[in-house]
Amino acid sequence: MATSKVSISPLADRVVVQPFPKEEVSASGIIIPDTAKQDKPERGTVVAVGPGKYDGDELSPMTVKVGDVVLFSKYGFTDIKIDGKDYLILSESDILAKIA
Repeated sequence: MATSKVSISPLADRVVVQPFPKEEVSASGIIIPDTAKQDKPERGTVVAVGPGKYDGDELSPMTVKVGDVVLFSKYGFTDIKIDGKDYLILSESDILAKIA
């Protein structure tokens, strides 16, 4: 299991992600109201990774690691706050892609 700076250790195939702040201003400087925002996948940085999930007697390794920037489903995670910072706990299967 990879270690991280947060004081939480996810279990099984769970991942802790620190989400990127939501963009409130467009590239041209226009403030985007909540009613105009589209439902897009969320982005964040992986800060802790569980050991993986057992399939019978074999442990399936995780495909993400601490430091990876990922896209994940907008729904299907648990919000938590640790030391005043927001984090999300989600299953690895809720991660849609790694961003290179």
